[in-house]
Amino acid sequence: MSERGIHVCFLSQDMGFADPLARALGTEFTTRASSESQLNRLPDLRDWCDVVLLDLRGKGTKGDPESALRLLEEISNRIPSPPIIGLCDEGNQQIILGAIERGAYDTLTNPPNMMELRLILRRAHRALTAEQEVERLKVSSRESGRLHELIGTSPIMQELFALAQKIAPCDVNVLITGETGTGKELLARAIHQMSSRSTRPLVAFSCANLPEALIEDELFGHEKGAFTGALTMRRGRMEAADQSSLFLDEIGDLGLGLQPKLLRVLQERSFERLGSNTTVNVNIRIICATNRDLSELVQQGKFREDLFYRLNVVQLHLPTLRDRRDDIPLLAQHFLEKSAEQFKKKTKRFSQSAMHALEEYAWPGNVRELLNAVQRAVVLSEGQSLEIWQLPAAVRNGYDSPRFSRSYEEEVREFKRRLILRTLRECGWRKAESARTLGVARGYLHRLINQLGIHRIGEDLPTEAPAPLPPSTRVM
Repeated sequence: MSERGIHVCFLSQDMGFADPLARALGTEFTTRASSESQLNRLPDLRDWCDVVLLDLRGKGTKGDPESALRLLEEISNRIPSPPIIGLCDEGNQQIILGAIERGAYDTLTNPPNMMELRLILRRAHRALTAEQEVERLKVSSRESGRLHELIGTSPIMQELFALAQKIAPCDVNVLITGETGTGKELLARAIHQMSSRSTRPLVAFSCANLPEALIEDELFGHEKGAFTGALTMRRGRMEAADQSSLFLDEIGDLGLGLQPKLLRVLQERSFERLGSNTTVNVNIRIICATNRDLSELVQQGKFREDLFYRLNVVQLHLPTLRDRRDDIPLLAQHFLEKSAEQFKKKTKRFSQSAMHALEEYAWPGNVRELLNAVQRAVVLSEGQSLEIWQLPAAVRNGYDSPRFSRSYEEEVREFKRRLILRTLRECGWRKAESARTLGVARGYLHRLINQLGIHRIGEDLPTEAPAPLPPSTRVM
């Protein structure tokens, strides 16, 4: 949430509804109200408006549903366009479904529940912020060309980026650790691009699930006649990476028979091809990655200790997506825009429920799984908003699927937990503000947090800090 508050443009023919709505929203939201006929005379909405609240009720649209939907589509097609929340008559499924199809971020039935409206406006503003951050990162990436496609604004990723920028110009070996799918090869490419060797391409090779003889041939090459079928001399990846960087993925799977030969390359910068006695000298930088604990493999006798120390000059650890959940909206929006461009789709943003499902899923496959999930959803999407049903079943399960096996008390407990967790996230984990938003006493919220086992991933809840006061609500 920005310090200036969230600027809301309320478009309606029922101007008498604007003043009580603005007062009910409170000082966090700065509201400007305009009639629909004034839309074309308004300045670019994105310049001063964070979210559009569009009145799609019968009274607010002169009883013409199609006119209201055309107006929604017109606003949505503006580039850039702020997210749109549709205020609809209860039970009017034609308007509700039509609004989502025409690009609305979400809909709310009349009369609106003010707590729910505030939460939806905050989430829409958060989606807008993610879009703007993606654009900022695109510009930054074009200007600097650093860190390749790695994206993350969370503190843990910013620290990693800063460390990578420090060690990249220094010609030292780097060991990158992290679970599968966290982006280890992307980080290796970013380090190479920021190094003095970036004029030559990075050479990459994975040691996973390959026979030792094949790995040796791939890395060191062979002479003609070295073995049956060796009809010509072949240079390996080591020679191809001369004057450049060699990225060895899944180094923990390298067999004990090849580890001494790799150790010699690290120490002497030389080796012999298979079937040759001639020494080949190379000038390479080794960047390795693994999802295994090499120190544990050393203790088990499966990895040479001296090789481990040679590789582990600088170690960079990529966190799981579970440990950087604040980056999920940003990453998802980035993947959505790339996929929409790739598949020639007009999808612009996620619906509220789709983004919630992404934020609450465990992501065992990390960023790679998120990318695949978003790509699949974009392929299935038809409108401007990506809906929850277009996400993979594994992501949807536990969010929107009926769970008949749970008791009434379990359902109520789970509902409370989700509601409080979302509110805490939207309020920046400030418990006093969260209690005001939920309309409960702060002490009661504290008890619920403890009873439901709610905690911030990777850290305790922060000490309460007073939130900055945004400008007063005004109606124009």
